[in-house]
Amino acid sequence: MRIRAFQGLCPTSGQVEEVACVPYDVINSEEAAQLAKGKPRSLLHVIRPEIDLPAGISLYDDQVYAQAVKAFQDFQKQGVLHREAAPCLYLYRQQMGSHIQRGVATVCHVEDYLNDVIKKHEKTRPDKEDDRTRITHELSANPEPVFLTYKDHAEVDKLAAAIEAGKPLFDFTAPDGIRHTVWRITDTAAWIHCFAEIPVAYVADGHHRSASAARVGLERKAANPRHSGAENYNWFLAVLFPASQLQILPYNRVVKDLHGLDEEKFLERVRTLFQVTEQAPPKPAGPRQVSMYLARRWYGLAWPEASSGDPVSRLDVSVLQDKLLAPLLGIDDPRTSKRIDFVGGIRGTDELVRLVDSGKAAVAFSMYPTTVGQLMAISDAGQIMPPKSTWFEPKLRSGLFIHTF
Repeated sequence: MRIRAFQGLCPTSGQVEEVACVPYDVINSEEAAQLAKGKPRSLLHVIRPEIDLPAGISLYDDQVYAQAVKAFQDFQKQGVLHREAAPCLYLYRQQMGSHIQRGVATVCHVEDYLNDVIKKHEKTRPDKEDDRTRITHELSANPEPVFLTYKDHAEVDKLAAAIEAGKPLFDFTAPDGIRHTVWRITDTAAWIHCFAEIPVAYVADGHHRSASAARVGLERKAANPRHSGAENYNWFLAVLFPASQLQILPYNRVVKDLHGLDEEKFLERVRTLFQVTEQAPPKPAGPRQVSMYLARRWYGLAWPEASSGDPVSRLDVSVLQDKLLAPLLGIDDPRTSKRIDFVGGIRGTDELVRLVDSGKAAVAFSMYPTTVGQLMAISDAGQIMPPKSTWFEPKLRSGLFIHTF
């Protein structure tokens, strides 16, 4: 792994709670507008700029990107974001209840992403990748970090423990109850050396952000006849966490219609595909189980363990896709289909019930979470998970540090 200290933008300590916000992709425009209400310094004005434009505007309208640039420049002129005095790294600790995870905020090399030193496990949706590519290009910045993980390294853990003993740069609890603590690391040589001993990292969350950063890096390289390799556009913002500390929640599915079937006929067909139980719990108890919500009732879907097959085909999300979503509901490509939506596990199963009971969806599927071990095994095999297979929690707060180029 190649990591590097960077001289980025940070909020002042007195404004960090207002500036810091949830990632752009865990909320819709209406939710973003509500979260930013009364918070003119929230980074949501940069990463979800449509909230400051007339309702109903296309997310990909030129005005949206122009508004992002204006907000980003205004934040710098007003001192909401200020340039660090010198290049540094950061230790970033998150606490969600009793769960604690510690990551290193740094910049990683675009070539490592392209050469699979940073491994991927999902394909991206073209419209979303294009959107993040343009906003990265227009801002000349990575406004939000990519969430990476690596196999634990004892020396990195020792370095983190020593930094934690010092005074933090930021320490606050967000409205969702998650505590965020950040320490500035000015003596970076030992950290860079340790990560050079780590052979690979894995994208845990942020496939669209990392893909867009790589695209912008390549575009800038192609457009620069004096490209030397030292330019900041060759690097992108990331936070690297040891794998043992991560927490994965399920990534649930809702489908808007039953593909021409009525509820009774659909359930009849499902019974031919799975072992079905009635009055099932909303959350499946283990792997090879899915809880399905249909017509105000929960059903349990189960299947036997496969005796063969690759690690992707054995994933619960793959079995659901291959046995039910594609052949029965016509969801051939969940990356592009407009008939399926994905609901992060942090929203709970009540959100699935709400969507179906309100008529916004016809059926919902509550999944058992994928493991970090499965993610790494699939990435190491050079294979791709179905989209939205993992939901990592807690999410990184955006706006604590920004890389510019």
